[in-house]
Amino acid sequence: MVMYRLLGVLGIVLLLSALAVIYSKYYSRLVFIEIQKQERQLDNYEVEWGQMQLELSMLAEQNRVELMARDQLKLIIPLREKIIYIKP
Repeated sequence: MVMYRLLGVLGIVLLLSALAVIYSKYYSRLVFIEIQKQERQLDNYEVEWGQMQLELSMLAEQNRVELMARDQLKLIIPLREKIIYIKP
């Protein structure tokens, strides 16, 4: 009689342990899938960051700024005699 109770309790413990392993494996897969999604998103952000850095360096080039100032704003470089230097 005691032996059957012990086997029953051990069977329940074994069943609960198996369910815990299944849940743990399922949860770890969910976390792994989320990590993969976040890594793909990070990769996309890094590509976008690189493209923005490239665009920024292109827009900030001295030649481009000077050309735009001349063409669009009709600015010219002043004569050397007309430049006034202010000391801090």
